[in-house]
Formats: sequence, structure tokens, C-alpha cells
Amino acid sequence: MSMLLRSVVVGLCVLVLSGCGSIISRAVPGQGHGNQYYPGVQWDVRDTPWRFLTIIDLPLSLVVDTLLLPVDAKHGPYE
Repeated sequence: MSMLLRSVVVGLCVLVLSGCGSIISRAVPGQGHGNQYYPGVQWDVRDTPWRFLTIIDLPLSLVVDTLLLPVDAKHGPYE
């Protein structure tokens, strides 16, 4: 596999896996808080037995939620 293709595949995997809380809170009905800013971060800090994954996902969800802030603002206003 060429170096460029390998880099693209790794980059896509990182993007898909990094925003797990962000993606779930926006895409899966009933899973996220919805209709608010930074729903992925709020989804990550909820009280669950999977809390250890928050250490990995929270910083990445923060980045993805920040990038999606203009989209959330367009769908607002939120309380």
C-alpha cells in the first residue's frame, strides 16, 4: 500500500473514531442530549459504566464539537 493511501486510511479512521460521542449524540435518536451546544462532550460526561472511555473520547469530542459549532449555531437557539 502506498504511503499516501495509508495516511488517508489512518486519517479517516482517526476522524471516524475520534468523535464517537459527537457522532452518536447527533446521529442516533435518543442517545444524545440533542438541541444544544457541545452535545458530544455532554454525552461523554454522563454517568455510565463505560466512563473509562471518556478519558480517550472527551478531548477528541471537544475538538469535533468545536468544529461543528457553526452547524449547531445554525440549528439553535438553544437554552
